[in-house]
Amino acid sequence: EEALGSLRAGVATLEVAMTTEPAAVAPSVPSLVDRYFTRWYKADVKGKPCEDHCILQHSNRICVITLAGSHPVLQSGKTIKSISYQISTNCSRLQNKVSGKFKRGAQFLTELAPLCKIYCSDGEEYTVSSCVRGRLMEVNENILHKPSILQEKPSTEGYIAVVLPKFEESKSITEGLLTQEQYEEVVGKRITATTATT
Repeated sequence: EEALGSLRAGVATLEVAMTTEPAAVAPSVPSLVDRYFTRWYKADVKGKPCEDHCILQHSNRICVITLAGSHPVLQSGKTIKSISYQISTNCSRLQNKVSGKFKRGAQFLTELAPLCKIYCSDGEEYTVSSCVRGRLMEVNENILHKPSILQEKPSTEGYIAVVLPKFEESKSITEGLLTQEQYEEVVGKRITATTATT
């Protein structure tokens, strides 16, 4: 019951953030996402340069998987052609059916487990990974019908999936992730390196 209540509270907070996300927020005013979630980052996922992911961790331990602002898909000029939760012939994240207080039927994910594939109009293809171990609670089917929301509102309506780490692992899952400050340092170094080579 407690886990189910926690999940509902976390998802409800995200839904409120979705409906109230302003187009531009003054830097001094924290958004609802920043008020209720801690942002963690995974840079260069699976060794692919700039393919950074952002994990929004709620105080009740649920994790919302999103794209980080530096991800190639979120750069200007990119157009998403389609998104697929079909990972392989036998595995679709859409077939994830969760029921009961013990979350029966939830697919278990490792940090490297693929969640979806994003296909862009320029022929580029990107795989979004879980980045955290846990059970897949839900995927965002809305981005299948309207892929542009992934680019317009990546932290709210354009989220990829919701993952629930095991209770005993909820503290340790962030060990391999970057804080906001560390992530900004990584991005800053990339910009410096790019400027130096041009």
